[in-house]
Amino acid sequence: MSAARRRDRRVYLSAHPVLFALLAAARRRPAVRLGGTVLVHGSEAYRQVLTRVPLDRSAAGTTGGAGRQLSGGGVLFDQDGGGHRDSRRAVADGLGAAGVERLRPVWREVLGRRLAPLAAGRTVDLVPVARELAGATVCALLGTDADPSAVAGAAADAAAAAVRDHLPGPRRPGTARAAAQAAARLTSLLGPAGDGRDGEDGENGDCGEGGGGEDGAGLRAMLAVAAVSTTVAALPRAAAWCADAGWWDPAADDRLRPALVSELLRVTAPSPLLPRVAAAGAEADGCPVRAGDRLLLVARHAALAHSREPDPYRPAPPAVAQLVFGAGPHACPGARLVRAQLDDTLAALAPYRPSVVRAWADRAAALPGWRSLTVRADTDRANTDRAPLEDR
Repeated sequence: MSAARRRDRRVYLSAHPVLFALLAAARRRPAVRLGGTVLVHGSEAYRQVLTRVPLDRSAAGTTGGAGRQLSGGGVLFDQDGGGHRDSRRAVADGLGAAGVERLRPVWREVLGRRLAPLAAGRTVDLVPVARELAGATVCALLGTDADPSAVAGAAADAAAAAVRDHLPGPRRPGTARAAAQAAARLTSLLGPAGDGRDGEDGENGDCGEGGGGEDGAGLRAMLAVAAVSTTVAALPRAAAWCADAGWWDPAADDRLRPALVSELLRVTAPSPLLPRVAAAGAEADGCPVRAGDRLLLVARHAALAHSREPDPYRPAPPAVAQLVFGAGPHACPGARLVRAQLDDTLAALAPYRPSVVRAWADRAAALPGWRSLTVRADTDRANTDRAPLEDR
């Protein structure tokens, strides 16, 4: 096992060791039933569930159920029919190519400022950098002048409180109250839809238009939770893997970096487990699925994160790499944003050839990640005699 993979395993083993061991033990079969739960590991079975199996969007213990808990219902992840499609369309418009390019200067400013100490030989903790980057992006996306770090912290707290309903096992007393309090704090920080910085011709706050009242506030809160959780989980883990595997040369190459980004997101699988509930009978790669069955879709196994090392020179097929962001109507609308943020983060780090000097896993976060990941510029590695890229 590579040093990069050994380090990255710690984020799973520290937060959910029992669940991680269970999923690893069951992954030999594409889909397997354990009582009323179906574990889905195979790439094709995973794709079938997301594209062909009717899903209950609002069931307890699913992303939609957590969204309803966060906002009182009627938000992106638990709507049905036209409302769901309209919300997804509004989000997709704000996170499309034009929207991402509009947001790009926001996180590039954070990267330039927060990574500057590396040039002076000082260390930088990448987790607070990712947190500010995510918070600033969310604030710009929603058109609010709230403090980015406060928004990121509140979104992380809300996600951690709500995710307890996602995983199997007993719930701790008071989790519903804690989730409600965290959601209220986040919603208060973001303000109602339409507040904040209203740009000309809708240039700002593109995703804050989802109507006033609880529905609009719920959509804004869910967008903040999804964006912050994914970014804070993905960016430090990908940077650590890049440092441990020695991928700074392709990170510095504009031609190879997109493939490296795709590979790092594939192996880190920021949202490794998607909990769902079947709304009707179906089949997943030969395994019968009954209405009401709990479905645990293991994105990291479907994307071969557990078995195929990242390689920007020989990347996995796009159809496999994309599975970490879902499939079909259940594909994540923020995939383009996350890819762009990681691309710019690696480009900003590459000149420093940083190495990891300290890493502490986060045991409480909604998604597997680091609580602290400290790096230092490695001038010796930057000056080592490497083969030219064209000779590799």
